[in-house]
Amino acid sequence: MSAAREYGLDDDYQWPRPPVGGWTADDLDELPNLPPHTELIGGSLVFESPQTNFHSRAIRLLDNTLLGQVPDELDVIRGMTVKLNKRNRPEPDVLVFRADADTGPQQTWYRPEDVVIAVEVVSEDSEERDREGLPVVYVYELDPASQSYCLVGIFHDKLRLTVPFPIDIDLTAIDHRRRG
Repeated sequence: MSAAREYGLDDDYQWPRPPVGGWTADDLDELPNLPPHTELIGGSLVFESPQTNFHSRAIRLLDNTLLGQVPDELDVIRGMTVKLNKRNRPEPDVLVFRADADTGPQQTWYRPEDVVIAVEVVSEDSEERDREGLPVVYVYELDPASQSYCLVGIFHDKLRLTVPFPIDIDLTAIDHRRRG
């Protein structure tokens, strides 16, 4: 299968050619016919590859559970990019953001300062865990002194946090419909 067809495009599709210096975060909204969930990393377009069943179920579990637990001043969304700077607009799998940062139905990105939680489901390097179907969650927090992210916890069966708001997620519920 051709790369164009993999993204639902016909074989005559012309992939966008980057300008000298690469694309900018604002270009992402202007480029026609990009595949869904295209990200901008270091000025380069990054296309989403097919997702595993594990990946999709983990996103659904986290999205639905977080939506039921966020306080009123926050909201949860999938499929939105974060404009980090001129050349980077990644798309985390799930975002928890300040509800007042929602500018309406045409919005395509959030500012980093509006993001409270960014969830990225990583399953490529976890084949054994994928077969078992149970996620492991690594929680990172921004260290204000070093301005870098530090690991603050690893969670297996249950994700329980008190910040930025009380979070309690049963990670074993990832495939509750199949076990039923």
